[in-house]
Amino acid sequence: MKDSSCGNYVPTPNSRREFLRQTGLGMGTLAFGTMVADYLVTDAQAEVMANLKPRKAPLAAKAKHVIHIFAGGAPSHLDTFDPKPKMKELADMSAAGMNGVLFPTPFEFKKSGKSGLEISEIFPKLQGVADEMCVIRSLHQGIPAHGPAAKLMHTGSAILSKPSLGSWVLYGLGTESQDLPGFVSLGGSSDARASAFLPSLYQGANTSFRPGAPANKIIANLQSEFTTQDAQRKQLDLVRQLNERHMQTVQKDEQLEARIESFELAFRMQTAATDAFDISKESEKTREMYGKTDLGAKLLCARRLVERGVRFVQVDAGGWDHHTNLFTSIAGKAEAIDGPAAALIADLKQRGLLDQTLIIWGGEFGRTPTTAGRVNQASGRDHHSKAFCCWMAGGGVKGGMHYGETDEIGSQVAADGVDVHDLHATILRLLGFDHTKLTYRYNGRDFRLTDNFGKAVEKIIA
Repeated sequence: MKDSSCGNYVPTPNSRREFLRQTGLGMGTLAFGTMVADYLVTDAQAEVMANLKPRKAPLAAKAKHVIHIFAGGAPSHLDTFDPKPKMKELADMSAAGMNGVLFPTPFEFKKSGKSGLEISEIFPKLQGVADEMCVIRSLHQGIPAHGPAAKLMHTGSAILSKPSLGSWVLYGLGTESQDLPGFVSLGGSSDARASAFLPSLYQGANTSFRPGAPANKIIANLQSEFTTQDAQRKQLDLVRQLNERHMQTVQKDEQLEARIESFELAFRMQTAATDAFDISKESEKTREMYGKTDLGAKLLCARRLVERGVRFVQVDAGGWDHHTNLFTSIAGKAEAIDGPAAALIADLKQRGLLDQTLIIWGGEFGRTPTTAGRVNQASGRDHHSKAFCCWMAGGGVKGGMHYGETDEIGSQVAADGVDVHDLHATILRLLGFDHTKLTYRYNGRDFRLTDNFGKAVEKIIA
């Protein structure tokens, strides 16, 4: 269990058995014929497997895929995407109603691209793709604690166990991937991939992706140590023949059809996952563009997964909890994400995938405009949930703009506030859903991602 202190939780690697069970597609890696009974999906899971097939959204959809880059730890909006030039004039004043003294950002903001979108100097490469970005500067919520705030951002609830954003998307749209899970998590917390009361088929499949690691290390036991793929293929064909013979005696057995497909998917994954996670197959130029770091490799892998039809990719990009040493620490985190994120935008665009892929970057809250004591090289910022920001790109979002405003010190929302439910409603709208109508019946109630709240921000939709 993640503790309440500041920091980031890194999950342990999953086995193939766990990987497949998370998506309701359990199949062992021992000889197929000896393990069938143990890995059959449940009847309840089987009933919904047909719903994993891709389907058209009820409204006009802008996006088909989502890459969510979660900057856990809460990046400072004041040093990244929300410029406050007047703070320098007020630097000697204490902020009314707040502890400490005002802490103007040490970084310069630059008008970038043809749009003139203002972005901090710590993101020089994102400045180069500013015309593709929409910055929401007026996010807000009421929980300045990492755990529940992150849970709220991922699931729409800070307390209750509810399905994650990715699970709702997969539930609503199914998946275009025939060989991979429709929702893949590249690290991060369990809340980010939880299916909760949705059938487990919609849970994000967790991986322990690392650049250069063989697929069998990313998903343990991906290939059997006890038999060959040719032998597995023959065993699978035999089971299919027997099952199809049985199906001839009944009018229709969707559960059995779903079980057959689960075995087929598990078999296909042995090849598909090995290929999808192998970024060495990319050109040297592409790998250099993303940067040869763990985070760069994750975003390159995310593009490869989307390219193969995966509906939702969750990427962990945490470490933004800068209570001290903000001058150097936030610059280091920015450098780590700047090049890879800009590369992701440019790469998707040149492949014709940006228009159908929604990229989201942001954390669980922002940081205070003040610091304790005097401003010096050791200064940092505390938790602040009343105002923060995120950015989006692609997937039907208007580029080269910002939406919403905070006051002159970035402490409060001043115009066009966007709470977490509004953000989720907007994401669902881009995917072709009225968030009030994407529901699931559980315990006698129709649940939705946005609960009883939320309104899509139509002004940022192209």
